[in-house]
Amino acid sequence: MSLRILITGANGQVGWQLQQTLSALGDLTALTREQLNLADLDMVTRVVRRLNPDILVNAAAYTAVDKAESEPESALTINATAPARMAQELARHGNLLVHYSTDYVFDGAKPTSEAYNESDPTGPLNVYGHTKLEGEHLIQESGCPHVILRTSWVYDTRGKNFLRTVLRLAHEREELRMVDDQVGAPTWARSIADATAVILTRLLEHNDQTGKWRSGLYHLTASGKTSWAGFARAILEEYQSLGCRAEDGGEFALPLKATRVVPISSEEYPVPARRPRNSQLANGKVQHRFGDLMPDWRTQLRLAMQDAVRR
Repeated sequence: MSLRILITGANGQVGWQLQQTLSALGDLTALTREQLNLADLDMVTRVVRRLNPDILVNAAAYTAVDKAESEPESALTINATAPARMAQELARHGNLLVHYSTDYVFDGAKPTSEAYNESDPTGPLNVYGHTKLEGEHLIQESGCPHVILRTSWVYDTRGKNFLRTVLRLAHEREELRMVDDQVGAPTWARSIADATAVILTRLLEHNDQTGKWRSGLYHLTASGKTSWAGFARAILEEYQSLGCRAEDGGEFALPLKATRVVPISSEEYPVPARRPRNSQLANGKVQHRFGDLMPDWRTQLRLAMQDAVRR
């Protein structure tokens, strides 16, 4: 019997990329929010029970960080209670849950010369981070075999994200003002999906040998670090280096107006949800277990931009 894999959040950045990378591993079902709404817990139970996947990859989440401050109940349901419900259903048959979490489970107070390890104390600053951390805890307590992957600063060349926002603004303005005192590793959704495929392949090999899934919590981000201002500057540089022309068509071929990125402080860009100043996650544990899965952030950005132009 073919391995049954269920992906949630099929239209999201990571969910869309997972459909490309996991298709070779088994019989793939990818559900959109309309087909599986995590805000509807009865639907979650009903769908997971009906499909009974061997592996459920939960790429759906409440990711509107600022909006979560005014909608904590919705964020908690989608980011914690619904994944817990999935885990409870999967635990009945010993099936595996792969779940994505975030750097926002940390308070960012660690010196920016250091990255957070999986064993470091957590301390989220905002509702989003609290709900994602609660989701981790509930999954771990469920008895379900699980792999939790914390990532950071996720972007893609489709969907709503920082890269797309920077390019939109750069087409409209001559100057971009970007926060320069928050440090992290921008991580391409494709790289996350590619790494997930490798991790699942290794886990399947272990399962074939032992009859058991190997559970764990891992950090999975690009290597290296930059600030939001540095990321924006790199986006403009990579865009210009592609040498695109307007006649090529598409949003990644339009000329840019922006010629510079002006660094600003977090205080100069007030938002409802506090962000950690240090979002760096150390990848040593996942590398030790599964190999070196993630290129550095600048390489990922270059590959993402090249991929967008080729489409």
